[in-house]
Amino acid sequence: MLIPKKVKHRKWHKGRGRNKRIASNKIALAYGSYGLKAQTPAWISSRQIEAARRVMTRYLRKGGKMWIRIFPDHPITRKGSEVPMGAGKGAVEHYVIPVRPGTVMFEIDGVADDQAKEALRLAAYKLPVKTTVISR
Repeated sequence: MLIPKKVKHRKWHKGRGRNKRIASNKIALAYGSYGLKAQTPAWISSRQIEAARRVMTRYLRKGGKMWIRIFPDHPITRKGSEVPMGAGKGAVEHYVIPVRPGTVMFEIDGVADDQAKEALRLAAYKLPVKTTVISR
């Protein structure tokens, strides 16, 4: 899965209410001709990104090129089950990327129009956000 090699701080705060705004960067296609754009805010985990990537590569086979525009660098901690309150913050369990509405998450190029749209539609099923397929 996708995890950062090194982070400045091992455990981060959750962040409150900053995810409600629309995205200001990664809002346009940069590499490919077709992209998958988020319509709602959510935390997307490294497992969900990997599942979407696998679905797209299996559908496209050897044709075309794909870009992943998001990277999970936000650590999420969790305490063990049945651990009493107190005794500090839990251990890092997984990594997520907080995605805002309007963020382009995946891009595809080098395949036919209908094939690219179908691959992105299949990838959208694996993600916890409402999405739309955009094109140049």
